[in-house]
Parts: sequence; C-alpha cells; structure tokens
Amino acid sequence: MALIEILGYISALFIGLSLGIIGGGGSILAVPVLAYLFSVDEKSATAYSLFIVGTSALVGGIKQYFKGYVDLRTAIVFGFPAIIGVTLVRHYLVPALPDVLLTIGQFQLTRRMGMFGLFALLMIPAAFSMLNGKKNLTKKTTGKVKYNYPLILIEGLILGAVTGIIGAGGGFLIIPALVLLANVEMKVAVGTSLIIIALNSLIGFFLGDALVRQIDWNFLLTITTISLIGIFIGSYLGNFIDGKKLKKAFGYFIFVMAIFIFYMEFIVKQ
Repeated sequence: MALIEILGYISALFIGLSLGIIGGGGSILAVPVLAYLFSVDEKSATAYSLFIVGTSALVGGIKQYFKGYVDLRTAIVFGFPAIIGVTLVRHYLVPALPDVLLTIGQFQLTRRMGMFGLFALLMIPAAFSMLNGKKNLTKKTTGKVKYNYPLILIEGLILGAVTGIIGAGGGFLIIPALVLLANVEMKVAVGTSLIIIALNSLIGFFLGDALVRQIDWNFLLTITTISLIGIFIGSYLGNFIDGKKLKKAFGYFIFVMAIFIFYMEFIVKQ
C-alpha cells in the first residue's frame, strides 16, 4: 500500500473524529481526501462523498433524535425539495457535463475545475460559520414552527443542486434557513439539519449516481466504515476536549484547504 493511500485512510478517520468531537464540518473534507489522496475523478469523488456525508449525518442525526433535537416534520418539508434538486443534478446534469465547460483564449475551464472550484468557494462560508459559531443566529423563537413554503421550496432546490454538484451536505446553509425561515430553535435546527443532509445525500446518491455509474463498493464502504469508527472515537474524546476551540481551529483548516484546492486546480494543472 502506497504512503499516500495510508494518509488517505488516516484522513478518513480524521473526518469521523472531527464529526464526533465538534458535531460537524469534517464531511466537507471527503471530496479533497478522495480526489487528492486516492486520485478519484471529480464525478466519483463527489458521488462517494455524498454517501460518506449522508451515512455520517444519519448516525449523528439518530443520536440527536433520541436526545429530542430533531423535528421530523420540518426535516421532510425542507428535505423534499432538496432531494429533488440533488437527484436531478446527479442523475441528469453531472453525467451530461462536457470535459471542457468554457474556453477563453488559452484558458480552458474543465469540468473538474468547475466542480472543485465551486466546492472550494463554498468552503469559505462553511469556514466562517465554524469560526463565528452560533452567535449570529441567536433569534427569539415562539416555540411554534412556521413555514415560509415558497422560500423553503426555492432554498431546498438550490441546496439540493449545490449538494449534487459539490458532494457536500451544506449544513452551514441549512441551519440558518431552519432558524430564519421556520422559527426553529437552534439546538433543534442543528439536529434536524443532520437528518436533512442524510436524506438529501443518500437518496441523491442512490437515485442519481448508483443508477448511472459504476460504484467501487469495497473502497466506498471501507472509507465510510473508517469514518464511522472515527465518529464514535470522537464522541468519546469529546468528553475531554474543548470542542469550541477545536471547531475554530478546524475552521481555519478549511480555509487552508480551500486555498489548496484553488492552487491545485487553477495553478498547478494550468
């Protein structure tokens, strides 16, 4: 086994550890780990990431459900349009994307550059959400959930489409939407977002990628299992580690990863 593959498996464990300790964020590393450490192409990397992210979110969501921090009705209302968006993108749009999306003079914007560039771009607000914590989402709630259906439909479709392209769950987009568009209390918004991400990612993967591409199940299940082991280890270590400080450090790390992806795709490959 090559050293870079060993590093890849260690990184898969780190994805789970971060999810277990700080409750989120780690799954955003799935795409770079698959692409740069296992040399998986952009279509497969984003597809496999959906499965890893969805499975991890499902485990976390079940834990939050038994704690009473999941509103299943809200998860369905928000999740349904997102599932439609991600399934359409993975089943129809991604397979139809040409190798070169755009040519300007000597510059060619390839499919890989477009997908990974968008992914890196969205890592920046994700990092900000980790650095700022929840202080910007403090909102007095009446305890009664009220749905803004037109905005929820639009947000869900956009979220699903973005998730389908970049292969990440988008929790940093879902949580503010639940708080602001449905008057959901913050702890419930966090738990409910995990269920939405799980439904969105897993259904999008099975109805999209699993039907149109060859899946290396041995590899995918190995990486996912290692990540899940990391979640349980991280949950235990979370009793002894300051999750808030680690979350900020992880936010800075995501910034660095975003810059690294831009560098690899737009400078090195040019």
